[in-house]
Formats: sequence, C-alpha cells, structure tokens
Amino acid sequence: IDNNSLPQGAPPACCAHPPLTPLTAPPKFTPIDMAWLSASLRAGESRLYFLCIFFGIGASVWGYNIGILSSVIVSSGWREALHQPTRALIGTVVSIYYTGTFISYLCISHPITDWLGRRYAALSGTAFVCLGAILQATSGGSTARGTMLAGRLISGVGVAVVSTSVPLYQAEISPAHKRGHFVTLNHVGFIAGIALGFWVGYFMRFWSSDAGLFYGWRLTILLEIIPAMIFGLGLPWVPETPRWLVEHGRKDQARSTLRWLREGSFDDDEIEHEFSAIIKSVDEYHQSGSNWLSLFRQKPLFNRLWRATLLQFMASSCGATAIKYFLPWLLEQHGIFSHTALLISATESTVKIGFTVLEMFIIDRFGRRKCLVAGCIIMAFSLLINGAVPLLDPQRESPATDIICVAFIFVYVIGFSLGFGPTAWVYNTEIFPTSVRARGLNFASAGASVGSSIVTMVWSAGIGYMGSNIYFIFMVVNIICIPAIYAFFPETKGRELEDMDALFGAIETRRSDFDNLSEHLLQDDAPFRDSVESATGINREQDRD
Repeated sequence: IDNNSLPQGAPPACCAHPPLTPLTAPPKFTPIDMAWLSASLRAGESRLYFLCIFFGIGASVWGYNIGILSSVIVSSGWREALHQPTRALIGTVVSIYYTGTFISYLCISHPITDWLGRRYAALSGTAFVCLGAILQATSGGSTARGTMLAGRLISGVGVAVVSTSVPLYQAEISPAHKRGHFVTLNHVGFIAGIALGFWVGYFMRFWSSDAGLFYGWRLTILLEIIPAMIFGLGLPWVPETPRWLVEHGRKDQARSTLRWLREGSFDDDEIEHEFSAIIKSVDEYHQSGSNWLSLFRQKPLFNRLWRATLLQFMASSCGATAIKYFLPWLLEQHGIFSHTALLISATESTVKIGFTVLEMFIIDRFGRRKCLVAGCIIMAFSLLINGAVPLLDPQRESPATDIICVAFIFVYVIGFSLGFGPTAWVYNTEIFPTSVRARGLNFASAGASVGSSIVTMVWSAGIGYMGSNIYFIFMVVNIICIPAIYAFFPETKGRELEDMDALFGAIETRRSDFDNLSEHLLQDDAPFRDSVESATGINREQDRD
C-alpha cells in the first residue's frame, strides 16, 4: 500500500481504520500497534515506540557495516584476498567509505529524502548498502582491491541516506517533550548493529579451515543484507511523517497521521495546536522563498547550518571513529590478539547499548548541552590515561599497564554513548525548519564525513609512529569541544520543532508584489490624503475612535 496513492484525508497506510474521532473511542489495533506494548502504554505512544524501534533496524544496518569491518581487516583471509594490504591501503579502505558518505550528503541524500519522503529515502539507501555489500563480498583476484574500494564507496553512499532519513523520521513524528528519547533509539540501533557485527566477526574466527578463510569474511559482510531486507520490506507499510506531508500539500492526510500518532497521549485541542503550528511554519518558509541556497544566504538558517556542521565534525573528530574501526588493532598493541581482541571488542559494543539506552532517559531531563559536555569530560580523561600510562611503563613490564588501558577504552566509549554519539544526531534533527531539514542535516553530516576521514587516516598512519602519544591529540580535541558547546549551542530540549526560530532567529517573510505595490501607492498618496483632511477637517485617527 502506497500512501501516495491514498486520497486526501485518508488515514496512513498502516491504519486500516479511519481516524479515531473523538480520540476517546475504543482503539482498533492493527498489526503495527503491538498489543503487548499497548497494554501498558497509550495507543499513540506504543505506535511511536514501534515506529522508532523499527527505524532503529535501519540504523543497525549502518552500524553493522562499521562493526564487521573491524573484524574483517584483521582477518587473514581478507588480507590474503587483498594481497596483503599495507596500513595505508587499509586506511584507504576505511576512509573511502566516508568519501561515499560525503558525496551522498552533499549531492544525493537530501534530494531523495525531500522528493521521495523519509520512508522511501531509507529504502533507497538500504538498496545501495546491499549493493555495496555484494561488491565487497565478491572481491578477489587481480581486481580485489578495486572491487573492495568500490563496494565501500557505494556502501557509504547508501549509509548516508539511511543515517539521515532514520533520525529525521523519528524526530518528525515525536512529541517535543520526548523527542530526544525517541530519536536516541536511532543510536541504540546503530550501536546494536556494531555489536552484532563484532559478534559475527568473533564467531567467524572459529571457522579456521581453508573454506573458512575464504568464505568467512565474505559471509560476514553478506549477512547485513538480512536486516536490510527486513527493514526495506517493512518501509512501505509505515506512515510518512506529518511534517513531510504538510510540506507537500497533503494536509488532510497529515492531520489524520498526526492524530493516529498522538491518540491517547494528547487531547484534540493539543493535536490541532501542533498541527496548526506545523502548517504555519511550513507556510512561512514557503512565503519566504527559502531553498537550499537559503542555508547559506539567510543568517538565521546559516546560524543553524554552521553549528550543526561543527557539532558533527566535533563528534567525528573526538576519536570515536578510530575506536570503532581499529579497536581490535588497538588491543593488539596491548598484547591481546585474535579471538580475545574480537571478544573484547564485541563486549565493548554490547556494553555501549546499555549506556545508550540510559541516554534515552536522561537526554530530555538534563538537556542536550549537559550530555555533550559530560561525554567530552569522560572521553578526555580516558584518552589522558591511555596516553600517559604506556609512557610510564614503556617496556610493558607490568600487566597492569595493558589492563588499565583496556579498561579506559571501555570508559571512553561510555562517554561517547552518553554524549556525542546520540546527542549530535538529536540536536541536528531538531534545529532546521521542515522545508530545509533534510538538506541542513545532510550538509552538516558532510562535516562528520570529513572529520571521520581525517581521523581514520591520521590514526592508521600515526599509531605506528607516535604510539600512545596519539591519544593526547584527541584528548585536546575533546577539551576544546567543552567551551565550544557552551558558547555556540543553545539548549533545545522541550521545544517544538516549529519553535526553534526563538533560538536561532526567524527569516523574513517575502512580501508579494501586490503588497509592495500597495505600500508604494499609499506612500505616494500621502500628500493628497493630508490635503483632504486639512480641507474637510476630518482626522482619520479621531474618526476611527
């Protein structure tokens, strides 16, 4: 069922029944209502949980794509297939993925997201990810390196679409007071995907026969197609966001979708107030003539764009990208090899799931800025320990040196899970108006691609020359981020998406030619009005009184 084919005013495709009017009518459960969850939650809230968890599957595809590479690049079968790649080539394999995301963020993702909608954009991105996985898994022979690089590039293009359309969808269907809670489910799915990738890579290492060396890493990559297909097959059955529907003139359908999402949680007046605010915001930006160039030309929009870009750049430059990709490699530096390194990596990612879930329940209570700052403090301290301890014991004579370093890698990822990891995406999906939200988020995310590319290249090349001193570089980055967060990023918790103009400024509504002509004629006619008033003794202000 395609929502685009529904007549105006029809309920979302996933609602087999008309909108409930009044909202106190007995709920009619449909397959996506999840009756077991509705037993303890209001109908609308249970639907929000289901939809955001379902879109978290899309985020898990993105995460799995990252998690598996960490185990693949230490696989002897993969290294043999790519003819024993150098560290520089391994760094290129990792970073070219971010070249794909950068290209997609700037040129591909946002037109698809605005044109097709948040749902079908996610579907198209998933298709790119699957194609990239197939190319990577079939790498071999004389073209192995080229095929692997092409697959990584295409996967990056697809992941960029998925990574922005998923949190956009979650933000646009969520109520203001719990938006951070629901959008953080995007990062929960992402981390779950990374953890799954590590666990698959860990168990594949036990397949040590000749067949295992050849097929193990290939099968590891291909398995991401399973959650991708589950996600892709379910997307046509979920509703489009009310804000995207209003943006495209389908107001009746948007109203019925919003009522369906808010059923039982808000009364009719509150729903109509939210709907009116959405329409007002969209109409104002249409009247202003805003387009993607307005992000650079109009100060209120540019104020949001540079902040969002800086936030994504800081999130990717704090060192987390290197930890995600090179953790097994880092563990080898501490004398932990093969199966044990992958086991610790998988455990580390699993632990992050729990702390990201914790973030769901504190981000709307303490706010975005406090979460970001707390995360930076934890990460900076952890990087200080990881840089300093090996210098105190350069010969690694004490096993405590390696134990402390590994322990503080875990502490570091806890800081990221409570800070930049989920919060950067939550913040950046909130601050842009509907008409340019997809473009703004994608342009900003290009900053993350730049930061991630720099980090992967610096880390892969620098760890061999600088040793543990490289941790100090990223410690300084985190310290610099703390005052930047307080200086440049106002708090957004609890605000409606349509209320962000109060923080970043409102753009001027473009006056029509008729309005300008009317004002011009009235100004030119002022002497005539004054002479008439003088001759007749009529004062218009007094007459009005």
